[in-house]
Amino acid sequence: MDGWKSALLCDYYEYTMANGYIREGLEDRIVYFDMFYRQVPDGGGFAIAAGLEQLIERISDLRFTEEDLAYLRSKEVFCEGFIRYLEDFRFTGDLYAVPEGTPVFPGEPIVTVRATAPQAQLIETLLLLTINHQTLIATKANRIVRAAAGRAVMEFGTRRAHGADAAVLGARAAYIAGCGGTACALSDKLHGIPASGTMAHSWVQMFDSELEAFKTFCRLYPENATLLVDTYSTLKSGVPNAIKAFREELPPEGLDRCAIRLDSGDIAFLTRRAREMLDDAGLTGCRIIASNSLDEWLIRDLIDQGASIDAFGVGEKLITAHSEPVFGGVYKLVAVEDDRGAIVPKIKISENVGKITTPHFKKVYRLFDRDGKALADQICVHDETVDDTQPLEIFDPEATWKRKTLTGFTAKELLVPVFVKGELVYNAPALEEVRRYCSEQVDTLWEEVKRFSNPHRYYVDLSEKLWRVKQDLLRNPS
Repeated sequence: MDGWKSALLCDYYEYTMANGYIREGLEDRIVYFDMFYRQVPDGGGFAIAAGLEQLIERISDLRFTEEDLAYLRSKEVFCEGFIRYLEDFRFTGDLYAVPEGTPVFPGEPIVTVRATAPQAQLIETLLLLTINHQTLIATKANRIVRAAAGRAVMEFGTRRAHGADAAVLGARAAYIAGCGGTACALSDKLHGIPASGTMAHSWVQMFDSELEAFKTFCRLYPENATLLVDTYSTLKSGVPNAIKAFREELPPEGLDRCAIRLDSGDIAFLTRRAREMLDDAGLTGCRIIASNSLDEWLIRDLIDQGASIDAFGVGEKLITAHSEPVFGGVYKLVAVEDDRGAIVPKIKISENVGKITTPHFKKVYRLFDRDGKALADQICVHDETVDDTQPLEIFDPEATWKRKTLTGFTAKELLVPVFVKGELVYNAPALEEVRRYCSEQVDTLWEEVKRFSNPHRYYVDLSEKLWRVKQDLLRNPS
């Protein structure tokens, strides 16, 4: 059984707390939680939200089986009232989220949950593992795609992924963020992500000669003739034999669709020489693909060194987000409702200033200039509305003297309703639409925000009303 389909894919303390709420008569207490993150991976300027479609599926399917309930009874710490509560468990709350593919910034809600206390706790682990993983991979993939500067990037990481789910959904997240396809056939079957692949070194070694291996492959796959040329010697045999095979086995029109791949050696030097050899042979349309433990930094260096590369295959450093393999999304209580239904904001205070939360049930607006470039985000209390027909003063919540008045801007609310009273009200867009949306939204960011080293800090401001609520709670948190 797929692990995520079990309701027991949950931190044990969620059951402890939910059981406590039942025992204390708090099962109907309405609470508000925000999922957000504090720091962009790799010191980047932004992250790419992903995983909402799977979160919807998992919350919709969340049920406790008889086996699940028997396990919980066996622990002998949970009351029978809690077990009965789980027998008919359904999520009946509200959930708001930013659409997949949206650039998101530290401190702002990516997902907001309004539900009863037990329900809000019992979906926490599922929510975090789903959004954290795909957001991490989408963020890394987008960095790699941008480093490639218009050259195609294929996700090649299935064999190095941290399990089957990480491989399949990692490929999905990478595709949203701009990768052109995947090596994973199951991702193609389940999500429609174009899968492709040609040969490994073992194919070449299986034949009596490299030339025979290449010619055989060209005869079998004339529409996908990509030859791996570094099994023995890239320049002495690999490229010359590839040229012979292409000329002898492909129809004339196929000579513009062939390719070679390099997976080792000095890629910058070898691709330049290979390009010269191919062009001298009249194979100017033959593409050169590079792989071998690539990431955004190596890709950028290869391009800067004049490497002649048309496409990249990127494996383990993408699918594991090798340089920073954890997306630090957290799920924090921000408000509760009292007996009259009034929203009471809550705050978590820490000696570590970065861990102080922003209280209340909130909205997030993205503010765009006349050219469609994102200027800043503003987090507001839920009952506020940004009127973009009027001047708006925004300010840095950490340095309140830094203020700016915006005019002629456009405000877009980021969080959209997904579940309302347990009913799904959001039509998840097709994956191709999500991918296009992601590209469009990344293009709204200034280049200074997108640079890899020391990016400009994009401002996420608080409304005056929300800032005052936070200051009041900092002075009197309980």
